[in-house]
Order: sequence, then C-alpha cells, then structure tokens
Amino acid sequence: MHKIVRSSVAAAGLVVALALTGCGGSDSGDDSGKDKGTSAPATSEPDAGGDESAPADGASADSLEGTWAGMTEGKAVALSVKEGKAALIADEHVCQGDVEEMGGEPMLSLKCADGNTDRTMGSIDSNDGKTLVLSWEGGAKDSLTKTEAGKLPEGLPTDIPVP
Repeated sequence: MHKIVRSSVAAAGLVVALALTGCGGSDSGDDSGKDKGTSAPATSEPDAGGDESAPADGASADSLEGTWAGMTEGKAVALSVKEGKAALIADEHVCQGDVEEMGGEPMLSLKCADGNTDRTMGSIDSNDGKTLVLSWEGGAKDSLTKTEAGKLPEGLPTDIPVP
C-alpha cells in the first residue's frame, strides 16, 4: 500500500516539476521564437463559411495549457501541457508528445518511454477549464482536474511514511 501511495505522490510531483520547467523545453524568456512552429496550430481558420471548424465543449489546444491531475481506476494520472507539448504520467508510464490538430479537433499524440500504448492517442471528450475528460485509443478514459500553478493537486495523502 505504501508503494502505491509513494508512486502516486511521485507521479504528481514529477508532473508539477515538468509543468514548471515547460515539459523539459528551454525557455530563454525571449518570445520572438514562439511563432517558429513549436506550438500547436490555431484551432480554426477564418473562411468564407464562418467558424465551423472550431471545436465544441471548450476543446481547443490553448484550453489544454496547464497541469491536470486525477485518479483513474485508483491510480494517479497527471498531464502537463505547455506550448503544444504534453507530458503524461499514468500507471507508472511516462509519456511525452504533442497536442496536434486532427480534423479540427486537438488530440494528444504521445509516445511512452517504456513502449506502452495505453495512452498514446487521446481525444478530448470535454473541457470546461476545470475538468478535462480524455478518451484514449487504448481504451482508458481519464477525468482530470486542473491544478494551480506551483501547487500540488488537492487530495494527495499527507501521512506518507519516510523510508
């Protein structure tokens, strides 16, 4: 039981660290490079037909920015998204990738370091800015809550024994 609690806390802490460091990318503080194709493309292009390609339910690449955490089947799941890059920790798997526009909808396209494929292609079921629901091609469905920048998610155990 203690191993599960420690793994959950470690996963959440790692995601917070990734979020604070920009998913491992460097940020020199110079905004001039932001338009060099490193971020996800805009969610819709204006055209003669109006704005029909805009996704519903708050599903846009920009709306994913930040750190999200939750529990799925009793295991911690944490996602960090910054400037079109994503990092996910779920069930002891660490995955990284991009937010990509596919058919006018943002999708998470990830690759896990250990080769796991449970959460490599994810679609957004809903996102109200506080709760994000993701469905993965591998069958998993995660309901995550947005966390405050620089703070650990609520609900983490506080009585962790020291080894």
